[in-house]
This record gives sequence, structure tokens and C-alpha cells, in this order.
Amino acid sequence: MTVPTPAGIPRSDPGRPDPSSSGYGPDDIVYPSTIPFVLVHIACIAAIWTGVTWQALAICAVLYIVRIFAIGAGYHRYFSHRAFKTSRWFQFVLALLAQSTTQKGVLWWAAKHRHHHRWSDTEFDVHSPRQVGFWRAHVGWIFTPRHEDTDLSVVADLARYPELVWLNRWANAPAVALAVLCFLLGGWSGLVVGFFWSTVLLYHATFCINSLAHVHGRRRYVTGDDSRNNWFLAILTMGEGWHNNHHAYQSAARQGFRWWEYDPTYYILKVLSWAGIVWDLHQPPKSVVRNEQRLGRKVIEKAAAQLAASFDTGRIAARLREAMAAAPGRSGMEDRLAQARRAAGEALAGLQMPDLHLPHLPGREEIRQRAQKMFARTPSLDDIVDRAREMLFDSVFAELEPDRVPVQTRRP
Repeated sequence: MTVPTPAGIPRSDPGRPDPSSSGYGPDDIVYPSTIPFVLVHIACIAAIWTGVTWQALAICAVLYIVRIFAIGAGYHRYFSHRAFKTSRWFQFVLALLAQSTTQKGVLWWAAKHRHHHRWSDTEFDVHSPRQVGFWRAHVGWIFTPRHEDTDLSVVADLARYPELVWLNRWANAPAVALAVLCFLLGGWSGLVVGFFWSTVLLYHATFCINSLAHVHGRRRYVTGDDSRNNWFLAILTMGEGWHNNHHAYQSAARQGFRWWEYDPTYYILKVLSWAGIVWDLHQPPKSVVRNEQRLGRKVIEKAAAQLAASFDTGRIAARLREAMAAAPGRSGMEDRLAQARRAAGEALAGLQMPDLHLPHLPGREEIRQRAQKMFARTPSLDDIVDRAREMLFDSVFAELEPDRVPVQTRRP
């Protein structure tokens, strides 16, 4: 099956990664780097010997709540998406608390997340279950060589703060300091149950947004990727589970768009805004919330590629070949096929493609019906259908003439 790709990535995009480069080629997990991660999990078992005290459980609960807020409000909504504004001192506090989760440095986290949104669920996404499978998207991607370094060019707005650069360099220092504090407050149980248990819970709650929130849940908005709203994950992560909402409008400080969508991270930010600690909390436009906004070109391209890929172009092309070979009026069939090719070429100029009624080639209405089943309601559905039809024509013609350079119907 041949579909113009990668989905939604124009070939002329100057920021398009090179899949043949060592930075984006296949790679393996660097097992030595997973050892600390595995040891943190094993340390949780030590509670058998340290015991589980009420004090340690209280430390665990408090650290989970404070640090999941720091990840959602800090790493995600502030550093990755600049969804609100704050002072330099509170920016540092958010980064310090978030880094105490041992999820690497603030600049690393923000850079990887911005990259994820730019290439979400394409072959260049840093953690897409569709591309690399569930477990690699959940955690394995972190330990691959190409994800080790921080691309400061992606977070130039943050890299101008020397204290953030320092924190990023000493990524585990806040976690070590917190672990020592837990030991001083609660002894060995405070360390094992308070620190290690809460840290492991934070790992997997956060990682579930990368994995489960792109696999299970509901899609209210067309975003060109697999993001989904998952109410259970929203509870575990204090509002981060409204992931489809977030992908529909990434810079919103509020991810629970509807009143009933539980988003404690936003509620806390709202209270902090009353005290003047944060301000300018970005809100999703009403047109976005009501699903009335027109989609951007990139989203339309990605959604159209998904729609076109849902048709088996190889089978369609094979049946067309058989029909052409068996039809008495083969020359007429070839004329109609040539007309279809010309129509695909004319799409470069933005001309509307007519219904050609070639046997076995899906018509516009059939493609539209499939789009209605695949996607949420959107004012841009016809744009997606028309673009998918162009892609489908191009793919079928490429199958019919494998030696021919495919007609590129992508609009500039």
C-alpha cells in the first residue's frame, strides 16, 4: 500500500528529521542506563523489611500529589507549552520539584515533549505506540541513545536561564536531596515507602499519558494523531488524562475543557493566580471547546493520510488491472484512467477532482462515509475527504505503474 508520507509531514519541511541519519535510525535500549530505573523499582520491595508506617504512607501521598502537580503544571503546561506566566523564582521551584521525580532534566523533558507534539504519532515521534509498540512508548524510548541528549535549540526560550541549565545538568540532584530528607523524616520506611513508592507511581502515571492515552479513550476532536481523553488517567494525573483536548489546543492551561472534566492541576493554578504567583492562564477558545474551529493544514494532512491509508490501495489497483484486462472496451477504460491521472495532477493547482466512477475506486461519498466513522465531528471534514481522495488516487496510480514517479498532489 502506497500513501504519501510520512503523514502530515511535507517533504519540503526544513525541520523534517532525516530517517537515514544515525539520530533517527533504529536503535536498541542501552541496558546500563536502565539499571538505576530498575533499582528504584526493586527498592520498593524493601518495605518487607522496613515496614510500612502511617508516617511513611503520608509522606508517599504528599510527595505523589505535590510532584504530579509539578510535572503537569511545570514540566508540561509551563515549560513545554508556556500555558501561563510566572516569576523566575516560582519557575525554578516548579523545575526543582519536577526534577525530584527522576524523570530527567527540565530542558530535556520540555524538548522531548515539544518534539512529540510536532511529529505526534508519525515515524518521528519520540514515543508513539502506533510506531514503536506499547511498552517502548511507555518507557523503553527513554533509554535509547538518540534520546540521551538535550536539544537546546528546541527550548531556546528556557535555555537562557542559567539556573535551569544548571538543574538540567544535575538532573538527579533534587531527587537525591529529597530522598535524604525522607530518610531523616521517616527513617528507612520513609525512604522506601515515602520516596521510592511515590517515585515509581509517578513514573507510570506520567508514562501512561505517552502510551495508554494514545491507545484507550475517546476522541472528541480531530487532531491528526491518536490522542484520546481518558477519565481514569485524568484522576491518576490530576487532569493530564484529557489528552485529546490537550492536542486540540496545546497552549491551554486548562485541559479539562468541560466543567465536569476533573482537572485539579488547573484548579491549583487558578488559586495561585489569585495570589499573583502565576498569571495569564491561557484558555481554550470557545470555538475549540464547541468543536467549531477549522483545522490547520498540518492536521488536515495527517488526518487525510490516515483516511487514505484505511483503504487497501494494492487490492484496489489489482482489481482495476483485472477490469482493464478483461473489459471489451479496454481503450475506453484506459482513457478514463488517463483522465483520472490528469485530475490528480490538476489537484496541484487546487482544482476540484470530479467523480470518475472507475470500477472499484472509492467515490467521494464512500470516502466521506468512512471519514465520518473514523473521525469526530469537525467543520473541516470535507477538506479531509478531498485531500484523502487525492492521496488515494495518487497511491492507486503508483500501484498501477510502479515504475512511474507518483503524482505529488500535495498542495504547497
